Amino acid sequence: MPDLALDIAFAWATLLLFGGGLLLLRARDAMHRILALDVLVSIVVAQLTILSYSRDVSYYIDAALALALLSFTATLVVARYVTRGRPF
Repeated sequence: MPDLALDIAFAWATLLLFGGGLLLLRARDAMHRILALDVLVSIVVAQLTILSYSRDVSYYIDAALALALLSFTATLVVARYVTRGRPF
């Protein structure tokens, strides 16, 4: 039963990933693109977490944590750059 739930969760995250990609392509301004990329990274982090649990390995969690930290920092820098014209 848990394998079925994990398969459903991974399939749902994959569909959300395609939907987020379409949202990214249709974004009109930079702030919407930043938000769409942040959502895409969150979905990829969720997929890496599901893979880590289903395959019983820990390095997917390490990759998910590193990606989440890089995404958070990049989102802050890009949002500040768009609003102020300079990153720091």
